[in-house]
Amino acid sequence: MRVTTKSDYALRALIELANEADDRAVTADELGRRQDIPHNFLQTILGDLRKADILIAQRGQSGGWRLAKPAETVTIADVIRAVDGPLVSVYGVRPESVSYNGRAEVLKPVWIAARDALREVLESVTIDQLASGDLPDEVRRRTESDDAWRSH
Repeated sequence: MRVTTKSDYALRALIELANEADDRAVTADELGRRQDIPHNFLQTILGDLRKADILIAQRGQSGGWRLAKPAETVTIADVIRAVDGPLVSVYGVRPESVSYNGRAEVLKPVWIAARDALREVLESVTIDQLASGDLPDEVRRRTESDDAWRSH
């Protein structure tokens, strides 16, 4: 899996919003400054999150962006799907829709298993947990071995 800049920026902006006192709306300019996200790129991301009903835009003097639902109900997987589409695709196609010939058919269950493993982590971590720094135990356990931190 490759985490795109778009997904990374979206998650960083949502962490900021989840930490906002009294659910106060925050402007795109302010979010961009806090996380060093280019304004035009951030506007596109915020629009994608609005279309996915993760954010709402508030107009007026105290306008800006707010979470549309509680941070504990929005997962990392929800955010990635909102800004980048499916968690796993094979040349732009969902793994279950890929067709192979002959011996290569063995690849399909590998892509399905990879997607399942990603879901196990990305669907278990919420924006609220990211904002508080309190990750689920099963996610923390996956980082305990030295091998988890090593690039292969």
